[in-house]
This record gives sequence, structure tokens and C-alpha cells, in this order.
Amino acid sequence: MDFEKILPVIIKELEDNKIQYALIGGFAMGVWGISRATTDLDFLIAVEQSDKIERVLGKFWYKCVYKSENVSQFVSDLKPFGELDFLHAFREISTAMLKRAAVVEVMNGALKLKVLIPEDIIGLKIQAMVNNPSRRAREMSDIEMLLNYRGDKLDWSLIEKYFLLFSQKEEFEQLKAKYGKNK
Repeated sequence: MDFEKILPVIIKELEDNKIQYALIGGFAMGVWGISRATTDLDFLIAVEQSDKIERVLGKFWYKCVYKSENVSQFVSDLKPFGELDFLHAFREISTAMLKRAAVVEVMNGALKLKVLIPEDIIGLKIQAMVNNPSRRAREMSDIEMLLNYRGDKLDWSLIEKYFLLFSQKEEFEQLKAKYGKNK
């Protein structure tokens, strides 16, 4: 995917169509200073806008190849357009993530977009590793990189809420001891 060409086009369409979104995934990690290879774009969107997103992306030759209550995935036959994945926010916790999303500048200030705050990215990563234990090593690596790089700037009470939600209290306590303000 050619991020510099595609991202401004996609963000403009999302905003012009008043689609509530936030970047998540590898690109979002990069926004917060964690370099991670990625070949697609991942977004969190309000579930009630999932049908709208299909119409919007159709203008750019994207086809929906998978859709469920939780996610939708789009691919384009045109290589520079690549793949777009959308996680649907419908629970209170994920809609709150959208409300907390930060507006940041990327591409040397050429583009402003919304991205989940690091604490919420960590929350999604905890969910991913609990739902799919085979992803645990990768997700924990990402979590630890975020904590190491941004630990003193994070809302640890929000991070704790996510760990407790998924019955991971011991894991939280170990990470806070290692990366928290009082280390």
C-alpha cells in the first residue's frame, strides 16, 4: 500500500462523510513512536456507519471481502490501494475509545487524522491476545514497546481497567512495576 498517496484520500472521504473513525494497528503504533512494519490500514469506526463505509470505499474500487458484527475487511484490485480493515465500535468501551481519539499530524504535518490514544491501543491488544492466545507474544511485545516509550505519559488507571476487564491483574502489576511512574 502506498500510504502517502492513499491515506490522505481515505481520511478526506471519512471526514467528508462524517464517519467517526480512529486509526488503530501498526500505523497507529508508528504515530506514537513505535516503528512496526505494516502493509494495511486498520480503523475503529462506529458500527452504525459500517454500511456507509462500504459505499464510500466503493468509489475507490474497494470490495468488502468479509463483514461481521465486529469487523469488515476491504481490498482493492489496484495494488497502491491495498487492504483496509475496520473494527466496529458498538460497546460502550469501544465507543469511548473513539471519543478519546487524538488528532495528530502525520507525513511531516501534511495530514491531520484521528488515532487511538496509546492506552486504548493497549486495550485492543489485550483483547486480541486474550481472544487469540497464539497472538500473545506479538501483542505483548507491542504493549511493552508502548509502555517503555510512553510509560511516564500514560493514564495507568485506564490501562489497569483493560487488564482487569480481561482478568489479567497479575500481568498489569508486573508491567506497571517495570514501566510505571514509580519504577
